[in-house]
Amino acid sequence: MSDFLAWFPDIIAGFGQLLSTTLATILDFIESVNPVLRTALAGIGIMLETSVLVGLIVPGDTIVLVSSTAVDGPVEYGALVAVVILGALIGESVGFALGRYFGPRIRASRLGQRLGEKNWIRAENYLQRRGGIAVFLSRFLPFFHSLIPLTVGMSNMPYRRFMKWTVPASVIWAFAYVSVGSLAGGSYRELSDSLHSAGYVFVGIIAAFLVVVLGVKKLLGRTEARHMERRDGADDIPQPAHVDTPDDLAKPGEVAPTRDPLP
Repeated sequence: MSDFLAWFPDIIAGFGQLLSTTLATILDFIESVNPVLRTALAGIGIMLETSVLVGLIVPGDTIVLVSSTAVDGPVEYGALVAVVILGALIGESVGFALGRYFGPRIRASRLGQRLGEKNWIRAENYLQRRGGIAVFLSRFLPFFHSLIPLTVGMSNMPYRRFMKWTVPASVIWAFAYVSVGSLAGGSYRELSDSLHSAGYVFVGIIAAFLVVVLGVKKLLGRTEARHMERRDGADDIPQPAHVDTPDDLAKPGEVAPTRDPLP
């Protein structure tokens, strides 16, 4: 045990150096991609990620995070944020349009049925009960960020109101992911020459961010779940049968008959 503890610092240092070397290779490859192409790929990735159903298989958030690690300077940063926001809004708009014109067909299709009727009903319930707030929060909820735009399109919510709620959500999302990715990549490049274990800094920033994202998603999922389920209440309580009253028994123009009081 004592021998292991003696070698432990060397093991950590050796692993850190290996990690830094691996990250340097990966980041150099990402930086070698033309900035315009890299930015365009991030925009396309997030557009597909927010489009109906496609977003369930396209990891748009990962594409944006990876692309942002190669950001070099405020111009590239601003351009990437703007393109990601634009891509997200295009994807949301496509989902809305598909829901408005083809929603029932998509829902009844084989692909739509694979999502499960329960999930469609949950999305409808969530939108009915939370309205614009559901549109805003769905950007941060797994699965629903792709399903809600389609569901909104099938509802009576106007496109302008839909945009009113989805624009700020997309802006917050874009700034968060691009900022963290650029911070991690920039920190690594600054420290790599003077610190052999700079890879730990990069991994630590990304890991901390992912933990926060996972925590926020779980918290939102728990707090919003009650709005997605079928509400038990007045709609489920059988209404009593109608009992004729003296007013109901009276014919037009007649005075309602009176009943003797109970003894």
